[in-house]
Amino acid sequence: MKRNLAWGLAALACGSAAAQSNVNVYGLVDMNLGIIDKLSDNAGAAGGNTVRVNSGGMNTSRLGFTGSEDLGGGLKALFQLEMGIAADTGVADTPLFKRQATVGLEGRYGTLLLGRAFTTVYDFVLPYDPMGYAPQYSWAPAGSATGASKYGMTFAFDNLVKYAGKTGNLSYGASYGAGEGSSGGDGAKGAVAVNYAAGPWSAVATYERINGLPDAATGARGATTAWHLGAMYSEGKLKLQAAMRDFRQEVPGSPDLRGTLYWAGSNYKVTPAVTLAGVVYYQDVRHGAQEADPVMVVGRVRYALSRRTDLYVTAAYAKAKHGALAGLARDEAGYGNRQKSVLAGIQHRF
Repeated sequence: MKRNLAWGLAALACGSAAAQSNVNVYGLVDMNLGIIDKLSDNAGAAGGNTVRVNSGGMNTSRLGFTGSEDLGGGLKALFQLEMGIAADTGVADTPLFKRQATVGLEGRYGTLLLGRAFTTVYDFVLPYDPMGYAPQYSWAPAGSATGASKYGMTFAFDNLVKYAGKTGNLSYGASYGAGEGSSGGDGAKGAVAVNYAAGPWSAVATYERINGLPDAATGARGATTAWHLGAMYSEGKLKLQAAMRDFRQEVPGSPDLRGTLYWAGSNYKVTPAVTLAGVVYYQDVRHGAQEADPVMVVGRVRYALSRRTDLYVTAAYAKAKHGALAGLARDEAGYGNRQKSVLAGIQHRF
């Protein structure tokens, strides 16, 4: 029943898109064939090699709808609905429109949105990741999935109010996610960011705080905080990017979880059709008797068949210290202290 309702709503939205010129349908399908080792423990403690067809190599496959209405005086009303798709199986990989579902206004003083959307931190840090938050593979949004924490940013807020503006070379934004708990601060989320660009140089700084819910026994409330600093140089065919994230999770009655992620890499356009990307991610874990401190190296070759269709090949290798588990993907656990993968794929945007 839920699936029928979901696709019924999508069909209605498509009908609206055909009837109204200010409503657009967009999306992308990203599929790849690859091999990865130590994906499961079926072959013993070391794991075995797995060949798989996967959705979402460079970007998550998705389907979305956007629209706007000119209200006059430079003011516009906006909406966006976006869902993720697991293209390898043809099903939605999130609840309907869980990626984004917003309505808002845009004018001379900026853009104000309400609903569910990617956070201000997510938006501002994205240009500073050479891999562009690629599901295969990037640790910029969240680190290795193994261990007690991913040491990552919050991708999106529910119950969100989000603002973005720009003055000269300075861009700025803020997001607030209402916790809607018994106390105004329980479960509340906040994020702020600024970006300054001058010539080929740009720099970013962000901060987010996620309040936990009170412990049933003690009433104590934990919180997770993360801040980023990043710099980028972009001139001609070359783009150099470097950034860091300091993460801290306060857990009532337990030691804090702390870690700092560093990354540096580049994109280089060899020809108008060929782009090379490479990056190193290093996670400095600062708790526990033996710190895993995982590191991942990723390289990618991207070939543009057209403005909307790309072929790509990605290779990645991750390793952790002291025999700790290392996982390439932020959504999959590793079964050994090192893991590697090679994949080739195609992405089409519409």
